[in-house]
Amino acid sequence: MARTAKPPTPGGENPEEGTEAALHPADRGDSSAPTTVLRIRALLPSLAPAEQRVAQRIIDDPERVAASSITQLAKDCATSEATVIRFCRTIDFSGYRELRLALATEAGQERGARISTRELTSDINPDDTLVTVVEKIAYTDARAVEETGAQLDVDTLRTVIGKLAAARRTDIYGVGASAFVAADLQQKLHRIGLTSFAWSDTHVMLTSAALLGEDDLAIAISHSGTTIDTTNALAEAQRRGATTVAVTNFPRSPISEAADHILTTAARETTFRSGATASRLAQLTVIDCLFVGLAQLRYTDSRTALETTYDAVRGLRIGDDRRRARIRDRPR
Repeated sequence: MARTAKPPTPGGENPEEGTEAALHPADRGDSSAPTTVLRIRALLPSLAPAEQRVAQRIIDDPERVAASSITQLAKDCATSEATVIRFCRTIDFSGYRELRLALATEAGQERGARISTRELTSDINPDDTLVTVVEKIAYTDARAVEETGAQLDVDTLRTVIGKLAAARRTDIYGVGASAFVAADLQQKLHRIGLTSFAWSDTHVMLTSAALLGEDDLAIAISHSGTTIDTTNALAEAQRRGATTVAVTNFPRSPISEAADHILTTAARETTFRSGATASRLAQLTVIDCLFVGLAQLRYTDSRTALETTYDAVRGLRIGDDRRRARIRDRPR
């Protein structure tokens, strides 16, 4: 089964030349393409050590890299020009010239916002005031949602929605913080009448995955993409013939090997934000997109199911009880 949302292969043999088809989407004026820095950050863990130094330099100061020659960048990163060119190809640019152009273009578009919010993107420091801590967290959480939406592959999303609609049953795997996201998706699918199960126990995940077949779907949620329990469950589901989907921040992480389709988030985790709300908000953004797209695809059935389930729990709201009592006791 063909996988989607995998990192594309580089194009062009000449590092400074290439056809339009070989260029990064940002070079072709595709405003819907994810920004270069977002893409590099997602691929960072999968890069070789020397390439990671180049990547980190770009993440830290994309404007400076845009203004640097390839010789200067190689020197700043204690590596060679050949490594810089290899890095460009790894992230789907035909050469360093195209990378500089993309960085310069994006820097020009975002310069005003970045100047006013540069401090908010930094890690939480020991001398930060509580007001600053709140501002940094709020900014980071909001950016996680915005950046996830900006880089989400809509074609892959549409494919997964179709698979969800057609699946006999759907297994959803997640442990730790991701388990809450898995439970949220299961609850949403249940509300519109689709058979689904959310598992967070390793043994239960594996035994459930072992019973899946070609008519079923398995979705694994892991921010890092390296969680052994979740990866093993998804691999078992794939081995049994089920269609598999990974929701992760890093598209080249180990979980991608067990996924037919990959939906990526764009959350930043730092010293005090490992497993933070931002990563869950990013995952929930993807989950909401899946659910709303699915409900839209099955509009009539979904609306009927939502109204039916809403009516079933309406009496459990205190305000509703009081309202009914007022109507009942109103003079006629």
